[in-house]
Amino acid sequence: MSRTSMEMWELVARELIRDLVARYNASGDAGRLGPMMALFAEDAVVEFVGHGHFRGRDEIHRLFSGATGGLVEPPTMIQHHVSSHVIDVLTPTTAKGRSYFAVFTAEGADHWGRYVDEYREEDGRWLFASRKIKVVGQVPGGWGDRASRRLSQ
Repeated sequence: MSRTSMEMWELVARELIRDLVARYNASGDAGRLGPMMALFAEDAVVEFVGHGHFRGRDEIHRLFSGATGGLVEPPTMIQHHVSSHVIDVLTPTTAKGRSYFAVFTAEGADHWGRYVDEYREEDGRWLFASRKIKVVGQVPGGWGDRASRRLSQ
């Protein structure tokens, strides 16, 4: 789609959505699950392909606290890198997005995949309405591989 202009509300929405995605990764990487959960709408859904659907902040929190805390030894360093973030603003309060991610630990590249998101604005804040996480590759025996195996049990 080729466009030569956008309205100001769409530019603001795009920038706030970019910030939302960056805060999600920064909070998760730092193990700050409280601030990370605040980025999801109360009724949000996370689909972790191969591991199920998690509805609402409580279930989403259990997913991430299990993946980072209780299932396997957490990595000493974790960094999520997001690229090729495409945002389609549908209305002043709804948008969709797609991006790729790569996760690094102190040992190097660990796992990578794709996010497919739906966003919505509530009370002046953009939030995740849904997030689909699809891991498409991982280092055998790496942290992501071990966490994924435990989630599958």
